[in-house]
Amino acid sequence: QVQLVEPGGGLVQPGGSLRLSCATSRSILTIAAMAWYRQAPGKERELVAAITTGSSTNYIDSVKGRFTISEDNAKNTLYLQMNRLKPEDTALYYCNAEIWTMGRRNIYWGQGTQVTVSS
Repeated sequence: QVQLVEPGGGLVQPGGSLRLSCATSRSILTIAAMAWYRQAPGKERELVAAITTGSSTNYIDSVKGRFTISEDNAKNTLYLQMNRLKPEDTALYYCNAEIWTMGRRNIYWGQGTQVTVSS
């Protein structure tokens, strides 16, 4: 099991930057993959960015070149650096962890943090 805690989020103007963090209750090195998802009002939850234990990353097209996902193994924390934010980035952002235990894939979610991009 793992607990995922997401402080942060907030209101930012278009073009601004924000960094989300997700603290894990276990070593990130024991987590197969982590990701950030988001869900805007009236829309389905979508994968924004993901990172594997081997530090391979992938992003949805709409955030490529603007967002960066990273991990700090010493702090057991996942980050999402968001630059050049747009109003369409407004959503509830969730941290996600994939852990394999005895051959079974388990998915865990943070509580979500609101990001609002508005002038």
